[in-house]
Amino acid sequence: MPDLSSMFRLDGRVALVAGAASGIGLASAEGLAASGALVVCADINGPGAEKAADGIRSRGGQADSFALDVTDAAAVDQAFRDVEKRHGRIHAVVTTPAVNIRKRLLDYTSADFDKVVRLNLAGGFHVLQAAGRHMLAKKGGSIVLFSSMRAVTVEPGQSIYAATKAGLIQMVRGLAVELGPAGVRVNCIAPGVVETPLTAPIKDKPEWYQAYSNRNALNRWAKAEEMAGPVVFLASDASSYVTGAVLFADGGWTAIDGRFAPPV
Repeated sequence: MPDLSSMFRLDGRVALVAGAASGIGLASAEGLAASGALVVCADINGPGAEKAADGIRSRGGQADSFALDVTDAAAVDQAFRDVEKRHGRIHAVVTTPAVNIRKRLLDYTSADFDKVVRLNLAGGFHVLQAAGRHMLAKKGGSIVLFSSMRAVTVEPGQSIYAATKAGLIQMVRGLAVELGPAGVRVNCIAPGVVETPLTAPIKDKPEWYQAYSNRNALNRWAKAEEMAGPVVFLASDASSYVTGAVLFADGGWTAIDGRFAPPV
């Protein structure tokens, strides 16, 4: 019988987090490090990635860092080779980078569309490929992508963002099926409204911010650190039989039907 007391521990393992300089990526890196992993903090903001690694080390954790643009397929491939050369192997990969241009679909330009798809969908694809190839060769590992509750529920101005988040889920499911026989697990986390730099424009508008708080079952926004638990779960042996799944960490947003609470 496995040691149930240590199922969430990641001691002796290496985790790479893309998007680690801020928001959910930073919280994920800190959560993985607190669970014992050596965390490689990667971000297009190189100094931000190094600051994240410094923070982990200041608390007694193990961390490395480098600059990474996930929209550059060659750079992503090289990054995985560099990490493997330096640390031997990568046991868990988490990727969070995303952009949202809030416009109605009829107002979207081709440049807007390309920007959102290039980072959200193509960036996720590049990480999935590089991580998948590495873990296939090593016969094991866990890959975690961040989708969104917008993959299944949408509002005006969110259609292209939502389409990319739904696309990530299908890519994750496909890769989970393809790599399952090799012991590689691939899953998605779908957050609800989380206080991050990406959602700062909403927080700056009190009525909008409160409307989103009222919309979910917990009647509040999530803090970025509340995504660390789902990440550690999917990266660890606690989820050893979980693959091709979508974990909704959305405060019950997708459980609620409509904005009106009928008298019962």
